[in-house]
Amino acid sequence: MTLPAAAKPAATSSTTAERTLAVVGGSGIYAIPGLEVTATHELETPYGLPSAPVIEGRLAGSRLLFLPRHGRHHELAPHEINYRANVCALKKLGAQQLVSLSAVGSLREDIRPGDVVIVDQYIDYTKRRTSTFFENGAVAHVAFAHPACADLGEAAAIAAERAGAPRVHRGGTYVCMEGPQFSTRAESLSYRALGASVIGMTALPEAKLAREAQLPYVTVAFSTDYDAWHETEEAVTVEMVLAVLRQNGALAQRLVAELPSLLPDPSKSPASSALQGALLTPVEHISPSTRARLDWLLPPGPNSP
Repeated sequence: MTLPAAAKPAATSSTTAERTLAVVGGSGIYAIPGLEVTATHELETPYGLPSAPVIEGRLAGSRLLFLPRHGRHHELAPHEINYRANVCALKKLGAQQLVSLSAVGSLREDIRPGDVVIVDQYIDYTKRRTSTFFENGAVAHVAFAHPACADLGEAAAIAAERAGAPRVHRGGTYVCMEGPQFSTRAESLSYRALGASVIGMTALPEAKLAREAQLPYVTVAFSTDYDAWHETEEAVTVEMVLAVLRQNGALAQRLVAELPSLLPDPSKSPASSALQGALLTPVEHISPSTRARLDWLLPPGPNSP
């Protein structure tokens, strides 16, 4: 069925409304220097608490929401992150588009440590993660053929270039593995055979949940190593990753500072209407308890709690 008009996101005018950008920080990125903090939100969601309190502030004249994915002190392993709570909290706080910063291993010779990849495709090898908001009597199937917002990705690419990234790769496929261990050599070689570009542990289910939440989304991936496939480079170690993370963290912070002036109109992204026609369960047949969990996504119905 098609969602009622009330579920459609309001159009955002580039001249009449301020845009709100949400940024999820990955490994090595736990704060945004220059962010003028205006509020800290410890927000309970229907899915529990997010990874950390959401920091709200102003950067380059725009409203920004920041959430460190692994917690303030990197206490959450990839499989322990409450991805649903993270995306829900950001959406409830007014996020209109979401930029995800992620440390990754390179699966291609031409993507060197220190490079930035604007991811446009994903392969999901995760095993233990809930990847949808729709369950317990509410079924929806969103389109996910093109999981990243192209306009937001181009804005991120330009921001990366302005921030001084040595090389920016527009487009690339991200393999998301379960972790927290790094790949075996055989696994790394198999991912290369698939044609993947980078490998990480956190982009999924984050990207899927962002699509269900109708948030334009892009992963900005920062290469730290060559995973385990490279014959002339050492296999990835924590020490190796940490050394490059320090460099990439500073680059990521400069990139975020460049983004506000480049943001596209979120209402023009296909993601902003992802639920149109996606909900198969009639609203009036969704139980009150399930509707209560989804009231931030679904329109009012006759049996609303």
